[in-house]
Amino acid sequence: MTKQTVQRAAAALVLLAGLGLAAWWWQGGGPSGRAVPLEPLILATNTSYVAMCPILAAQQQGYFARHGIAARIQPHTSGKAALQAALDGQANLGTVADIPIMFAVMEHVPVAVVATFFRAERDHGIVGRKDLGVTSPPSLKGKRVGVTLGTSNHFVLNAFLNRQHLAAGEVTMVNMKPEEFGAALLRGDVDAVSGWEPYLDAVLKQLGPNGVMFDAEDLYEIPYNIAGTRDYVRSHPDTIKKLLRALIEGNRYCAEHPQAAQEMTGAVLKGGSEKWRELWPTYHFSVGLDQALLVALEDQSRWAMANRLAARGAVPNFLTALDYQPLKAVAPAAVTVIH
Repeated sequence: MTKQTVQRAAAALVLLAGLGLAAWWWQGGGPSGRAVPLEPLILATNTSYVAMCPILAAQQQGYFARHGIAARIQPHTSGKAALQAALDGQANLGTVADIPIMFAVMEHVPVAVVATFFRAERDHGIVGRKDLGVTSPPSLKGKRVGVTLGTSNHFVLNAFLNRQHLAAGEVTMVNMKPEEFGAALLRGDVDAVSGWEPYLDAVLKQLGPNGVMFDAEDLYEIPYNIAGTRDYVRSHPDTIKKLLRALIEGNRYCAEHPQAAQEMTGAVLKGGSEKWRELWPTYHFSVGLDQALLVALEDQSRWAMANRLAARGAVPNFLTALDYQPLKAVAPAAVTVIH
């Protein structure tokens, strides 16, 4: 996704916010029928990924306003960037996969996850250039691979290499933003890139017959989460509950109205890829906090330490990074993590 595409996506989000401007600050239905002020919330969102669907639905379908939230979607091109915006105080909360959360905990950053709201199993992989010698998975040995360090595509690349009996040191990892993948590969700055949809399909189309793709569908299930600073989450429990109620409705919309949800999501995604539409039936739209997230964070911390990406030591107690109380109050059955 190019810088211009990101700018267009941001403009689209501004327009969407403008359409609901009348509902931003006031809604009826309060005591004595008087207008009740909506609570402003800045939600840093990876708008380059299909997981934003429930967020968009909650905004466009009025679910945020219905539950007392005046949400502003702040666009980002990765979950890592979205989480960082929340941690830096530029947003209240962010949407993010598990890897950046793991690194934050490993670095003793007081982060809090309030829910997982999306899961996908088949949208990560690697795209390479045949003319640069990338023709099969083992051929990645000795190659330059573009990757966004500290994100899910970094973890997937390591797992993929391990399956080929290759060490991480047997490739040269080149750190870059996801939106830089296509240009870097076309220029020949890298031989391959590790990423997710819709970036992968867009890059593959640019390469034409010179491109090759290796799927990583059975290596990693990406859980997308809502997270923020521990201070914000603990000091705004009612806000979090309102957000979760809206997201539950947003998820239901994305699951029950796939055609409309895809059109809504595609208007923001852009980028020229349609692969994510094919994968739509495999996406899981539901809000919860389960044991799988905890286990994944623990496994990923071992990976980070083994690859010297984090200081060696005991595996952290990641349960302290999960604030399940708001979700437990809103949807008790959705909290299945052992606590």
